[in-house]
Amino acid sequence: MTNTIGPVDASKVPRFAGFASFARLPRLDQVPSADVVVAGVPFDSGVSYRPGARFGPAHIRESSRLLRPYNPALDVSPFDIAQVADAGDIAVNPFNIHEAIETIEAAALELTADGTSLVTIGGDHTIALPLLRAAANRHGPVALVHFDAHLDTWDTYFGAEYTHGTPFRRAVEEGIVDTEALSHVGTRGPLYGKKDLEDDRRFGFGIVTSSDVYHQGVVEVIDKLRQRVGDRPVYVSIDIDVLDPAHAPGTGTPEAGGMTSRELLEILRGFRGLNVVGADVVEVSPAYDHAEITGIAASHVAYDLVSLLALRHEEAASG
Repeated sequence: MTNTIGPVDASKVPRFAGFASFARLPRLDQVPSADVVVAGVPFDSGVSYRPGARFGPAHIRESSRLLRPYNPALDVSPFDIAQVADAGDIAVNPFNIHEAIETIEAAALELTADGTSLVTIGGDHTIALPLLRAAANRHGPVALVHFDAHLDTWDTYFGAEYTHGTPFRRAVEEGIVDTEALSHVGTRGPLYGKKDLEDDRRFGFGIVTSSDVYHQGVVEVIDKLRQRVGDRPVYVSIDIDVLDPAHAPGTGTPEAGGMTSRELLEILRGFRGLNVVGADVVEVSPAYDHAEITGIAASHVAYDLVSLLALRHEEAASG
């Protein structure tokens, strides 16, 4: 796309001034249309431990002020080749998870109605389920690359089927993900029992643990994930707790021994050319953050996801 409206000019308005849209991009209502939108979901009613991810979208936006328009790692100026805008927050009922899930799905379908791609900033991981429903509505069952310390394929918590630890089990049950192309990346830490892994394997997930990333290296991990996904439409879901607490202390269920922010970003950059159709970055809980460590990591992750989606739109536009 040409004649895009880009971020606020940092030579005219200091980065610490003005409205804190993501990367200081225009709001969706300030552009005629958008190829890629960033939307927040300030919701954390599905958490099982530390709350606070409802404040994640605002924190990530504030931490994104220093992002610049050229991405040298991918050699792309994403805001030049695609119209990118901040769609604001999807306002959901904090007291009714079922209603919230329905609201998120409906909003995601509306935002992607004209072929627009969506990067969602959360919010807890419960929101991945309605986002996957919307993606499957557009593309059919999608491949999934899930970055997380945890499997998130548990059955219930206290009898509740819809929580931040259950979205991908529900997604498999609903048939909205392609069980030939499901991957967890960065998992680690204690489980409730070996059955957790057995169930997960039965659902079709392959696992690249945090230790695998360390021992095998980023290049080998990228190759394995690309082979598993192939040319399928793929959704990327990123729980910021995939990072070690040293790199992301501001999250609800931290686990020691995680990936570095450098490893996560390099793996994402290795997805260039894949048919990425949507993504989320969730579980940023600013009350536990300090020096914006987690917010900065999450904003850079979202920036690389936006860059990948902008490249996909450029490829589609050029035929």
